[in-house]
Amino acid sequence: MRRMVKLKPLREFSLRDLLMVGLPALALLVGGFWLAAQFIKPAPPKFLNISSGAAGGSYQLYVERYRQVLARNGVELREQPSAGSMENLQRLLDESDDTEIALLQSGTANGVNVERLQSLGYLYYEPLWVFYRGKQELDRLTQLKGRRLAIGAEGSGTRKLALQLLEANGVDAKNATLLPLGGLSAVEALQGRKADVVFLVGAERSAAVWSLLYSKGVHLMSLAHADAYVRLFPHLARLTLPQGAIDMMRNVPARDVTLVSPMATLVAHESAHPALIQLLLQAAQEVHGEAGVFQRPGEFPRIGQADFPLSPDAERYYKSGKPFLQRYLPFWAANLIDRMVVMLVPLFALLIPIMKFAPALYSWRVRSRIYRRYGELKFLEAEVESNPERHSRAEWLEKLERIEEDIQHIPTPLAFADMLYTLRSHVGLVHATILRRAPS
Repeated sequence: MRRMVKLKPLREFSLRDLLMVGLPALALLVGGFWLAAQFIKPAPPKFLNISSGAAGGSYQLYVERYRQVLARNGVELREQPSAGSMENLQRLLDESDDTEIALLQSGTANGVNVERLQSLGYLYYEPLWVFYRGKQELDRLTQLKGRRLAIGAEGSGTRKLALQLLEANGVDAKNATLLPLGGLSAVEALQGRKADVVFLVGAERSAAVWSLLYSKGVHLMSLAHADAYVRLFPHLARLTLPQGAIDMMRNVPARDVTLVSPMATLVAHESAHPALIQLLLQAAQEVHGEAGVFQRPGEFPRIGQADFPLSPDAERYYKSGKPFLQRYLPFWAANLIDRMVVMLVPLFALLIPIMKFAPALYSWRVRSRIYRRYGELKFLEAEVESNPERHSRAEWLEKLERIEEDIQHIPTPLAFADMLYTLRSHVGLVHATILRRAPS
């Protein structure tokens, strides 16, 4: 009579098999997400530091308009006034300074080491305006010898450009009085007859330029050598201010005026967050995309890299426009989704295959234990059939009981119970074979 063996309780799952399959799969998935997380861009800060320009200048005017656009998207634009382009450049180059963005006049860098700076494009024409007093009509800078010239404050792009052009015409501190005045201070000096000539660089609607265009007794110089300047200084463009373009009713200016113009350039330090660069370019598109005295609608902003390499983020913006998600979602939501999309890589590359193969691996582990006992049982049966006299019946039955007891302790989930009971019925068949073939 066969000895009764206590059956190990059946469970819905095998915890051991779940751990043996689940833990490596989980480790692989976590490793994949960790690796993908290394490529997630950090969240953009809630503010952006920009260096603008002197009070009343066009840089300050436009930065204020940028600020309003960025504020609608939950980003604070922190303005840092300056003397002008040269100071802005120094701030960007100073690693201890927190300036990330600055407005610069093209030609400002002039070979300075700018490896960590990138151009975000040209924003608008920034003409050089030369205003003067006197009855004599002036159209050449060589005529300025012996006069008092307000050429811009120290650290300004106006001063640098004025000195370049004056040097080309043989005018310097030896034959003229060079005053370090710019912006509204230069305007006051000209109106107060403390200066004879004023150099200004900026948009026509900047406070300084606008006030002199309407000042009595003040004239705007039309540069006879404009074409020559453009050839000598590649960062300059030749412009024509048409008669009456400023004010047709007052006929300002009273005749066509030829000017030269650098480009206002938006420059970013490499530390600026790509998402904020994209947002700032959207603001620039809104502010500078309209028509003006010197530009057609949609002409600006545009790709420009006279002094600095073009930012890859800016290049992407000029080619594709506003990022796809930002066309339909708020800035913060679009940016969050854009940052998280990289996490879909391990989801599709690892999670889906794991979900596909993990159940099969789990099933294989459970079945392999049952198949191993089948092998032992089959080997015993074949041995009994081939050489029944090798052992006594009691010894054969003892071997079978050891196999049966092992079978009863196999941790088998409920889903595989049918295989376990089939194996047990086969134990009974081998038992009958032993009773029939083995000697008593």
